[in-house]
Formats: sequence, C-alpha cells, structure tokens
Amino acid sequence: MDWLEEVKERYRRKNQILFGKDSEFLWDLRTLLEGQPHTILTLWALDLAEGSVALLKEKYPEECRPEQALLAAKDWAAGNVKMRFAQRKILDCHAFAKELTEKEDIALCHAIGQACAVVHTAGHVMGYPMYDLTATVYHHGLDGCVKFVEARKQEYISRLFYWIAHEKDEKRTWAAFMTD
Repeated sequence: MDWLEEVKERYRRKNQILFGKDSEFLWDLRTLLEGQPHTILTLWALDLAEGSVALLKEKYPEECRPEQALLAAKDWAAGNVKMRFAQRKILDCHAFAKELTEKEDIALCHAIGQACAVVHTAGHVMGYPMYDLTATVYHHGLDGCVKFVEARKQEYISRLFYWIAHEKDEKRTWAAFMTD
C-alpha cells in the first residue's frame, strides 16, 4: 500500500493522526533521526515547531499557548526552568487543540506539543512529523496533498542535515540532562 492509500484509510477511519509512527513513508526520516544526539533532535524539533507556531499565530493572534510552550521548552532545554513548568505549558498547548474545530489547526497544536516534548525524551521525535504532515493533508486536501507532503518530508530531512552540520555553531547552554 502506498502512503496515500494508508492516509486515506486512516482518514476514512477518522483517525486523529493520518501518519503512523511505523509508516513506510516516514521510514527514511525515522532512520536518519535514530541515533542522533538529544541536542540535535531538540534543535531540529524546536526549529520546525517555530514555523507551526507562526502559522497558528497568524490565525489566532490573541492565543499565546503554542508560543509559550515553545519558549518553555527552549528554557527547559537550557536548564532555565524545571520540567513541571515546561510540561504545564506543553499540556496547555495540547488543551488549546481541544478548543479548536479545524483539523489542520488541531494537528498543528499537537505537532508543537510533540516537538516541545522532545526535550524530555527523544521518543517524541516522530510526533512532530506525524502531526505536521496530518495538518498538511488537511490544508491541501486528500486529492491535492501529495507534492506538498513529499516536499515537507524533504524539508524535515534538510533541516536535520542542517542541524547535524551546524550544532556546534549554536551558542546555546544546555541543561545537564540534555548532554548526558
């Protein structure tokens, strides 16, 4: 089954996420992410989440929860705030998703939350692409999404290679748990 058929099946079943963690479509990305240092995964995820925050900010200029989650995750990764504070902000971002009706925006909120949670554990790293690609499908529609979904996945890979090459250029302070 090609990836679009899998997405259509998930859509038909009314799944919240249209891409599975074990999706064949995401295999190359998943393989590239495996074994990367926690710091690179965090830089990658938070970088991508910034774009999602900007999209939501355009539509909901008064809403601060996605942006606050991203800022808290950055502060947490730097050791400037405790886990509980950042976790609360991330959960608030997910709560905002429950207040929305547009499936694209709901998926973007969850994508941001998953990206922010990468600070906690690399196990969340596939959450961003799964939700973000879901938002892409909802934005362009099932029949018009193919080139956009495939291009977006290539952006993920390009950004990962960017962070692999430029991690040392980042003048960040990391919390001890980030470099253990």
